[in-house]
Amino acid sequence: MKKAPFYKSVGYAWDGIFACLKKERNMKIHLLMMLAVIICGFIFCLSIMEWIVCVLLFGFVISLEILNTAIEAIVDMISPEYHPLAKLAKDAAAGAVLVSALMAAIIGLMIFIPKLLGVF
Repeated sequence: MKKAPFYKSVGYAWDGIFACLKKERNMKIHLLMMLAVIICGFIFCLSIMEWIVCVLLFGFVISLEILNTAIEAIVDMISPEYHPLAKLAKDAAAGAVLVSALMAAIIGLMIFIPKLLGVF
C-alpha cells in the first residue's frame, strides 16, 4: 500500500484536530484557557522561558485531549456495549488529560501569581 503524500498527511492531521474541536467540549475549554493564558502573558510580559513553558504545556494538554478522543472513538467502535475494560480504557485516557490539565494549571499559577502580587 502506497503512503499518502506528506501534504495529504498534514491535511488528515488537521482534519483530526478540527474534528476534536467540533466534537469535544473539553477541547473548547482547553483552547479557551490557552487563549486566556496568551492574553495574560502579553499583559504581564512573560519572559521567554515562561512562554516556552506555557507553549509546551499547551501542546501537552491539547495533544492528550486529541489522544483521549482517539482512544474513546476506538473503544466505542470495538465495544459498543458496556464492558469494564472499555470503561477502564476511557477513564484512564480521560484521567491522563485531567492530570496534565491540573499540572498545567498549577504551573500557570506559579508563573502568574507572583506577577499578580507585583501589581498589588
